[in-house]
Amino acid sequence: MEGLGTFLIIAVVFYFMMRFGCGSHMKHGHGGHGNHSGASNVDNNIDPVCGMKVETDQGYGKLYQGVLYRFCSKSCLDKFDSQPEQYLNNEQGEHHHDM
Repeated sequence: MEGLGTFLIIAVVFYFMMRFGCGSHMKHGHGGHGNHSGASNVDNNIDPVCGMKVETDQGYGKLYQGVLYRFCSKSCLDKFDSQPEQYLNNEQGEHHHDM
C-alpha cells in the first residue's frame, strides 16, 4: 500500500507540473517564449499571399519547411499551396484580398 501512495503523490505532482508548470507551454505553442523555427525575422501571422494580419486562432495554418504560416482565407492557402516559393520570396506580397 505504501508504494501505491507514493505513486499517487508523484502522479499528482506530475499532473500539476504539466498542467500549470513547465509542461503547460507545450499545449499553446511555447506561449511566446521565442521563435524556435530558425526563421526569427519572419512574422508568421502575416498572410504571405495578401499581406493581411491573421490572428493565431483565426484563418488557416500551413506547416511549410518547419515553419507555420497563417492564411486569412482558403483562397490564399490554395494560392500558397500551388506556388509557395513565389510567395515566400515576394517580400511585399500581392497586398490585395480576394476571397
